[in-house]
Amino acid sequence: MLTESDILQALRDCYDPVLPCNIVDLGLVRSVTITPDREAPGANIPGVPPKNIIEVSVTPTQTDEASHAQLSAQISNRLAGLETVSRTNVTLLDSPHWTPLNITPAGRKILGLDGNPNLVQIR
Repeated sequence: MLTESDILQALRDCYDPVLPCNIVDLGLVRSVTITPDREAPGANIPGVPPKNIIEVSVTPTQTDEASHAQLSAQISNRLAGLETVSRTNVTLLDSPHWTPLNITPAGRKILGLDGNPNLVQIR
């Protein structure tokens, strides 16, 4: 059975168009919803894994359309690679706005913000 944790793990392969960190550790992913797709090809056939529709809500770091398109395409393409995903819908949220306070401790480490006395610590 596909879980939110599985989706978030897959989304760690998707990177922000500007910042060199994955969208999960940047804190861009606001919500993930998994709904069974009862109309997917092969539904209700024994031995065929059930398919799901994935809804992902994301707060982008950038406001330009090119960044939005790149972010949406990365998410859709990455989740299309999961056997039990039939379709992905990405919603880009205008609010709440993303801030560096959303970055996880792992993201701060990736960006080199932890343990470097020359950089302002984000907490």
